[in-house]
Amino acid sequence: MRRKKVSVMGNLVRDMMQNVMETSFKQPIQTGELRKNPVEPAWVCPAGYEYEIIEKCNLKMEYLRPVGVVTGRVILQLHGGGYIGPMKNIYRRFAVRYSKISYGGDVLTPDYRVAPEDPYPAALQDAVSAYQWLLQEKGYAPENIVIAGDSAGGGLGLALGLYLKDNHLPLPGGFLTMSAWTDLTNSGESYQANYELDPLFGNSTHNMLYNSTYIGEADPTEPYISPLFGDFVGFPPVLMQVGNYEVLLSDTLMVGEKLKKAAVKCRISVFEGMFHVFQMGLDLIPESREAWEEAEEFLRVVYHINVKPEGKVVRKVKTGQKHSARDITGFLIAMMKKELNG
Repeated sequence: MRRKKVSVMGNLVRDMMQNVMETSFKQPIQTGELRKNPVEPAWVCPAGYEYEIIEKCNLKMEYLRPVGVVTGRVILQLHGGGYIGPMKNIYRRFAVRYSKISYGGDVLTPDYRVAPEDPYPAALQDAVSAYQWLLQEKGYAPENIVIAGDSAGGGLGLALGLYLKDNHLPLPGGFLTMSAWTDLTNSGESYQANYELDPLFGNSTHNMLYNSTYIGEADPTEPYISPLFGDFVGFPPVLMQVGNYEVLLSDTLMVGEKLKKAAVKCRISVFEGMFHVFQMGLDLIPESREAWEEAEEFLRVVYHINVKPEGKVVRKVKTGQKHSARDITGFLIAMMKKELNG
C-alpha cells in the first residue's frame, strides 16, 4: 500500500466523480451514445516535440519524439478504453509525460483496432505489429523498450508479453500497468467487494466490463485475452499500479501473486482510496503525482538512468493558478469519459 491516508483532494475528487457518474453517465455508457459521438478538440503537439502519424497496413500509430534528442529508449503505450475506445487526447498527454519521465525517450502509441467491429485477436495483432515495427524498422534494442498501458491497455500489454514469450520473440525491458484489466471473466473478489465503492464501474453491470464484445467467440480464459491465466516465467521487471476502490483491484493483485511465484521482479502498488486510472489527474492530485513519480523511478531502473543532482533538490511549485476541487473533478470526469467510452 503506497499511502496510508487519502489526500483531501483525492477524497473530494473521488466522491464528486461518483455523484456525477451515478446521475449523468450510466445511461450513455450503457447505450454507447458517448462512444458513437466523441467530441474532442484538435491536439496541439507541445513545443520541443516531433509528432508523426505512422500508417502500416490497417494500423495507425502516433510517434512522439523530443526534438534533437536520441536516447535509444522508447515506450510502447497501449491505451485503455475497454477494447472499444480509440486513441484520445489524454493518451497524447500521457505520451508527453512518458517521454519526460524516461528522460527524453520516444513514445509510440498504436490506435489499435477495437470491438465490436474488430474483436479479439485484432488488438493483439496490432500490438504485435507495433512492437515489431519498433524492433525491425526503427532498430530499438528490445531491452530499451518498455510496454506501458492502462486499463484494457495494461491487460493488452501483458498479453503482448505472453505472445512474445510463447513465440520466442525478444521480450522488452519492462512492463508498466495502471489499473490493468487482466481478467475478462471478472472473477476477482473485488468485483463484489468494491461494487458499491468504485465511482466508475460500481453499482452497475451495464458497462464495458460485462458482456465484452472484444471476446467475440473466443474463450475469455485464453491468456492472450485474460493474461491473468498466463505463465509469466521469464518476464522482465513489472510495475503495476491500482486504486483500492476499484472493482479491478483483484486483476492487479492476482497477477502480482503470479508474477512473484514466477520469480519476476515486480512492484505492486495499491493506492488508498483511489479510483480507476487516477493517474489521469497528472499533477492535479497528490496520489496521481506520486504514481507518476514511481513510474519515473521504475523507468530509471529499467533504463539504467543515473540521475545525480547537483546540490539540494527543491520541488518546484507553481503558485500562480489555483484549481478548485470542482475544476479538477470536471477535468478528470472528462478524461474518464473519453477513456471509458472512446
